[in-house]
Amino acid sequence: MNWFESLVLGLVQGLTEFLPISSSAHLRLTAAFAGWHDPGAAFTAITQIGTEAAVLIYFRQDIGRILSAWFRSLTDKAMRSDHDARMGWLVIVGSIPIGVLGVTLKDHIEGPFRDLRLIATTLIVMGVVLGVADRLAARAQEGGRHRASPDPKTLRDLGVKDGLIFGLCQAMALIPGVSRSGATISGGLLMNYTREAAARYSFLLAVPAVLASGLFELKAVGEGHVAWGPTVFATVVAFGVGYAVIAWFMKFITTRSFMPFVVYRIVLGLALFALIWLGVLTPDAGQPSH
Repeated sequence: MNWFESLVLGLVQGLTEFLPISSSAHLRLTAAFAGWHDPGAAFTAITQIGTEAAVLIYFRQDIGRILSAWFRSLTDKAMRSDHDARMGWLVIVGSIPIGVLGVTLKDHIEGPFRDLRLIATTLIVMGVVLGVADRLAARAQEGGRHRASPDPKTLRDLGVKDGLIFGLCQAMALIPGVSRSGATISGGLLMNYTREAAARYSFLLAVPAVLASGLFELKAVGEGHVAWGPTVFATVVAFGVGYAVIAWFMKFITTRSFMPFVVYRIVLGLALFALIWLGVLTPDAGQPSH
């Protein structure tokens, strides 16, 4: 990987990590379209450290409160009913599914899951799921204005059961094309959480999973075509761009629908299928031959 490739892939990672369109799929597709080597699951995981650093800074006050309350709850029983302390435990609970499945499916994540046909399928299917969830959430909100209807949930309503469901949704993002934020936000909307609550928990939930995955994959740098310099550079670029995107996205979701992302995912998935069918791309484009 050269410096130009790392710049482009860092920009792509930063632009797509927090949007419900799948950063891992876009890194894979960018390399395939450009005729570059597939950057691989390890490069993706490491550059996500950069975008996750943006989450740590953007949500620093929330994370600081949660960590402080959680550590105090370890020795102070009275603190265990505190909302921030509970959030700390619920982030741990929600991280269990992706931790277990990430280890179990490691070989598939680095191999078969990167097949472009599977990515095209997940782009379309999860786009439809996001669209359905968004429409149901909009109808519920509209219905609540005119008749008795359950109020949308906030993070204060989050419990172990919902935390595990969020976690299972996040684990689906082990397949490129699913989108970590898209899957968890869709799950949240289907459970009647507000867009902002679902997005906020999605970003907090990603912190331990992404950091653990990225640090674990550091050992892969220097192998094959992934070198230290370009990888670190891409990670720094992803951090800068990602911070700007997360600030914009949190404002966007308070007033806007997810439908533009739904349409984009479906169109991209169909276009990818067409390119494969026409022979412009092969399902394993950019991957090393075995």
